[in-house]
Amino acid sequence: MLKLVAFDADDTLWHNERLFLDVQARFLELVGRHTDSDIIEQRLQETEIANLGHYGYGVKSFTLSMIESAVDLTGGRITGDEIAEILHLGREMLLAPVDLLDGAREVVDGLSRTHDLMLITKGDLLDQETKVARSGLGDFFSHVEVVSRKDRATYEAVLTAHGVRPPEFAMIGNSLRSDVLPVAEMGGHAIFIPYETTWEHEHVSAEQLGGVPFRTAETIRDVPPLLSSI
Repeated sequence: MLKLVAFDADDTLWHNERLFLDVQARFLELVGRHTDSDIIEQRLQETEIANLGHYGYGVKSFTLSMIESAVDLTGGRITGDEIAEILHLGREMLLAPVDLLDGAREVVDGLSRTHDLMLITKGDLLDQETKVARSGLGDFFSHVEVVSRKDRATYEAVLTAHGVRPPEFAMIGNSLRSDVLPVAEMGGHAIFIPYETTWEHEHVSAEQLGGVPFRTAETIRDVPPLLSSI
């Protein structure tokens, strides 16, 4: 019997990757004033991944990586005004409205009446807490965990803190790397909801998925019956 059901936040309950892609396109245009635009996107992605160990996940980390990439790609020719433009892009992301996925509110509301719900999301603490508050979904969750990474050790620590065993736990999210694999590895239940786009860092190979047990929902509206089947 499930004692705890957890949801991911970004691109599971509300749109997030769209925002990053829009800002990335504007960044490419800005830095493209100085250098070949064909290499900007790749360099930004490489810088983001290299900086995860220093800055973690989220808008602030992305903004710092944009600034670092701009300085590197332009050989330091980027102007103070253009750095200010990049900072403005970061602030826009932090202040952007929270756009819920279709059905998210209804599903979370309904499940909160029958299950103990938790939100587990990685990223900047202040940014994620603010988005939860602005989403209007916060009251449906008994617990909110903002973590620096989502790996097996993190999930095991969260479950131990709440007195829940892996077979009594289900995780729902859009990332195979963060929401499915580590939960399945420790013996929990995972439901994967594919999103329209996936950040390169979250992709996993077919070999990594081989034999991993998990359920797939086409949309969040398919989650309640899948939970009932566990």
